[in-house]
Amino acid sequence: MLSVGLNWIYVILTTFCVGYGIAYLVEKKLHYRIRGMDSVLMAGLVAVTVYAELFSLFYKVGAVANGILLAVCAVVLFLLHRQIRRSLGDWWRETSRIKKELLPILFLLWAYFSSRGYMAYDSDLYHAQSIRWMEEYGVVPGLGNLHERFAYNSAAFAVNALYSMKWLLGRSLHTASGFFALLLSATALELGRTWKEKKLRLADYAMIGAVYYLVTIWDEVTAPSSDYLIMCTLFFIVIKWLLCLERDSSAAGEKLVPYGLLCVAGVYALTLKLTAGLILLLVIKPAVSLIRGKRWREILLYLGLGLLVCLPWMARTVVISGWLLYPFPALDLFSVDWKMPAGPIAVDAAQIKTWGRALYDARLVGLPMHQWFPGWFSTTLSGMEKLLILGDLACILLFVIYAVFSLVKKRKENLDVLLVLATVISSYAFWQYSAPILRYGYAYVLLVDLLMAGVILQKLRRQRILYALICLYGGYKLVMMGDYIRGNYLVDAYIWQQDYGSYEVVSYELGGITFYAPAMGDRAGYDYFPAAPTQPEIELRGEGLKDGFRPVQ
Repeated sequence: MLSVGLNWIYVILTTFCVGYGIAYLVEKKLHYRIRGMDSVLMAGLVAVTVYAELFSLFYKVGAVANGILLAVCAVVLFLLHRQIRRSLGDWWRETSRIKKELLPILFLLWAYFSSRGYMAYDSDLYHAQSIRWMEEYGVVPGLGNLHERFAYNSAAFAVNALYSMKWLLGRSLHTASGFFALLLSATALELGRTWKEKKLRLADYAMIGAVYYLVTIWDEVTAPSSDYLIMCTLFFIVIKWLLCLERDSSAAGEKLVPYGLLCVAGVYALTLKLTAGLILLLVIKPAVSLIRGKRWREILLYLGLGLLVCLPWMARTVVISGWLLYPFPALDLFSVDWKMPAGPIAVDAAQIKTWGRALYDARLVGLPMHQWFPGWFSTTLSGMEKLLILGDLACILLFVIYAVFSLVKKRKENLDVLLVLATVISSYAFWQYSAPILRYGYAYVLLVDLLMAGVILQKLRRQRILYALICLYGGYKLVMMGDYIRGNYLVDAYIWQQDYGSYEVVSYELGGITFYAPAMGDRAGYDYFPAAPTQPEIELRGEGLKDGFRPVQ
């Protein structure tokens, strides 16, 4: 727990410095002030993640990468120390006393949750090894040939590797999931305004969904899974988008800068998990306005920022797999000797889909939805999850009615909300049809229900009903939290974070280098390196691991 807390202090300091530098440039060049400490930290997180991905293309992500990052932070502090002091003073004065008291409590709670808990299955299957490859080598050509899951190149592994501190501590921390949860918790504290204003705005419904998600994953965030980072990021984007709409509705004019920047954050979400790409439907709002205004320089700026965020990630995917997007072998653009064979890629993608659909047989990937949905619904979901999914299906119908009504009545003021609803519903539909494992799509499931409920309750002026439900559920979750803490306080994780799992392995040699595979099952954890579930039919491209792997010629 102590190691987690100290690690987060370092994360906060570095991401704040980088994020503040970005905010300063945005204010000077685009004449928009990024509001909120959480937004500055998120901007910093996006930037340092892209930096770690870019750095990994040339060298391992460790001491040197952190040294350069600290040098950049020192430059920002030196050049902007007056502005930073003034901004921190403003933030302190504008922050309510209750929020000041709650933030350190949230910090301690999430540090406790991140120090111990359930390690996701996939973390010991390939997340840990993916992070270690970045710590040891950065990126090597054809790594996906060693294990196809390494080709699922998530930016989440880059930020975990950058802040793992293996080079300093001799052990690899994995605190990014908990930090993203902490950041989203701080954003959701904005809910406190509802008790003062006695009403709920649409952004508040998204925050309620975020809180529901956070109290669902508190025993899992010790794992460096991309699922938690992407869900927290999606909630963050939608909440901030709705808050911007709220400010615009009460202001004389509309600024497109925050929407453009949030779309850049949407590109970042895509690099965390490719299936989150439909969040970019939100780009319609700023794109239409910018094109109508013929603001070509701003269009080029946002396109450039989006490319800056995604190009290092795409380059890593090409180096790891030989394909531009994995697992989509139809997009065949590169002819390199380390390219992963298309056949196994298709099988791997089919396995993930069928596993998510509770079919467990890749040959059934083409089964129509009406045939697999009943079995998936009845066997994989809890009672509450079934209610959420039924609510989503009902909300799709309600959305269609609301959209038709708005178009027929020419209610232009509804268009912004319709775009947000269309985005989250499209994201939900894609998740539901592809690989509907709940941890892959919790944000979509909750946002569809709560945003549609928000629209309806605002029209009916019956929001007190939701107040009562929130209080009841909040009380229940507080009891559950206390029970969880009581049941885990004896776990020896108050100094060091709970480590990855330990497994019995067998060794084999490839090109004179020792590799490891699990003696039973398919997980090897972090300690044995390099490891993969099975011994693949591959060969080294050179004399060492840094030269990478290729299929046997």
